[in-house]
Amino acid sequence: MPNLPSSAISRLLEQLSVLEDPRQQAKVLYPLPEILLLGLAGSLAGADDVVEMVRWAKLNADFLRRYYPYARGFPSHDTVSDVFNALNAKLFSELFIRWTNSLSAGEADLLNIDGKTSRRSGGNGQNPLHLVSAWANQQNLVLGQEATDQKSNEITAIPALLRKLDIEGCLITIDAMGTQKAIAKQIVEAGGDYLLLNSRDIPPKPSMMLGSSLTELLF
Repeated sequence: MPNLPSSAISRLLEQLSVLEDPRQQAKVLYPLPEILLLGLAGSLAGADDVVEMVRWAKLNADFLRRYYPYARGFPSHDTVSDVFNALNAKLFSELFIRWTNSLSAGEADLLNIDGKTSRRSGGNGQNPLHLVSAWANQQNLVLGQEATDQKSNEITAIPALLRKLDIEGCLITIDAMGTQKAIAKQIVEAGGDYLLLNSRDIPPKPSMMLGSSLTELLF
């Protein structure tokens, strides 16, 4: 779990309080705020999926109960998954990114943009879920994510993710998939700098492109 002050976590929970619980209230055993905190805290602590989130929650019950009672204990991973899948995903993402931007406002940071396929996703004829994430090194947390069903779609997911973030003064690193003139231009126009891998030179020796001006892009 990132070393965040309790005030920052309280602000996050306040931001998320506008989310509506999609479940039938008569059947609710675990309050929505408790599930949201469990999922977000577990994710920030490095849990890759809902199974690991619930496992983390049980090991860190004292921390979670600083904010909510968890009177019925912790829900199953299926319950956590069902609740998150039923939430207004667009609003949830906007609220979370608004919170992360407030943490890093006015501070330069190194942001790593990277794609990762979610474990235990896919099946039933569907492609595995692929997430493009922005990791802030100083804050030690994921500032935002953009979902895509295939790794090849990172080229469209990366610009969408960058548009959501405040990257002014930040150095953005992206692997070869994101080495695109349009992406570099977007970073510069938003006030950031970039460190991109020039995939054209692979193999034998990859080269790096560092700069804050498009004139430094050597395709």
